[in-house]
Amino acid sequence: MRSFILVLPLSSMTVRKGNRLGISIQEHMAIDVCPGPIRPIRQISAYFPRLSPTSSFSEPLSPNQLTAPGALSPGSAGQGGGAVGGGGEAASSGLLSPLLPGAAGGGGSLSAMSSMDTSIEIDSCDSDDNTSLGTLEFDLLYEKATSSLHCTVLRAKGLKPMDFNGLADPYVKLHLLPGACKANKLKTKIVRNTLNPVWNETLTYCGITEEDMYRKTLRVSVCDEDKLTHNEFIGESRVALRRVKPDQTKHFNICLEHPPPWETEQQRSLEERGRLLLCLQFLPPNSDSDLKGEAKERARGGLCVGVKRCAHLAAMDVNGFSDPYVKTYLKPDVQKKSKHKTAVIKKTLNPEFNEEFFYEISFSELASKTLEVTVWDYDLGRSNDFIGGVSLGCHSQGETLQHWIDCLKNKGKKVERWHTLTNELPGSTLQE
Repeated sequence: MRSFILVLPLSSMTVRKGNRLGISIQEHMAIDVCPGPIRPIRQISAYFPRLSPTSSFSEPLSPNQLTAPGALSPGSAGQGGGAVGGGGEAASSGLLSPLLPGAAGGGGSLSAMSSMDTSIEIDSCDSDDNTSLGTLEFDLLYEKATSSLHCTVLRAKGLKPMDFNGLADPYVKLHLLPGACKANKLKTKIVRNTLNPVWNETLTYCGITEEDMYRKTLRVSVCDEDKLTHNEFIGESRVALRRVKPDQTKHFNICLEHPPPWETEQQRSLEERGRLLLCLQFLPPNSDSDLKGEAKERARGGLCVGVKRCAHLAAMDVNGFSDPYVKTYLKPDVQKKSKHKTAVIKKTLNPEFNEEFFYEISFSELASKTLEVTVWDYDLGRSNDFIGGVSLGCHSQGETLQHWIDCLKNKGKKVERWHTLTNELPGSTLQE
């Protein structure tokens, strides 16, 4: 015969045909008074299980399984029909009973429900992975004629609160990937105390070639400024520039996201050395005898090299900038007289030089010459740092070779083109 347990309010428990046993108030509160064995209540969340993305079920729960008597009751688990009070009473209390692992009643539905309880801690950490970071609206326009990319940052909505007052001080940063992050970073103004900022500000990248539009990605980040601590990251979005057609404005209204989890610090630090805008012009000989000065010198014919500007140079100084200048050589240079040098532009990664250098040389001699253009960072009291360079000649490749050929074909005409700076130049010692 089965014994019954009686719970007394005086914190005592009497067992029929047994001795009087004392229990604590904690044990008293943990006793389930439903018919059946004594079962401690595990936790309140067991009454409200939630599904986890990592949970896997052997079979889905059907409506018949959910409404079946005792389907969610662990009181019937492992007991069959032997529960005290009959199957009807167990079924009536089973829907409000906690789910216990190891239950076997109800087939696969119980094993599925028991897995819910074990998955609660997976998503219980303090995280905003599933919350909205906000939306950002902006326009992109690529002007092929000027090799410039315009990003008009319009507005953001529903940004995540970052400050104690429930608001934020948001601003937008732009980066071109891959590239030198400090060099090609553009930034909007800061809008104070709002989660729905409006900027209506246009940021422009210069020296963006068609090749860049095909292989580069624009990273648009929204951050919150903090004067006392470091600025906080809110969210970002990445746009492949090949989605933007030349001379056509494309509108974007996107949801902000977290950075990709697979992006490592090494990938973030991948840097290019920068861009250089060169203008080449071959001047044929001129027989006009009335010319004087520099015009008379150029009348004998030669190569005119125009150093226009640089863009997105790598930062070489601790302040995040460089003091760049440009040198040009026409090699081989046996007499070492072909060196020309621009002025130094202080504290900038996007210097404008607009200087021209002339090499007196015949058209036939250019076939065996190579124009070497290097960019340096000036350092007072120590050796200057090499930033990058480019070589143009009949033995070069890609865009540099095409620029050289266009210059020789179009005598007397100026041919401008952007070039990507490289770390090393073939056959060059890179000595300052």
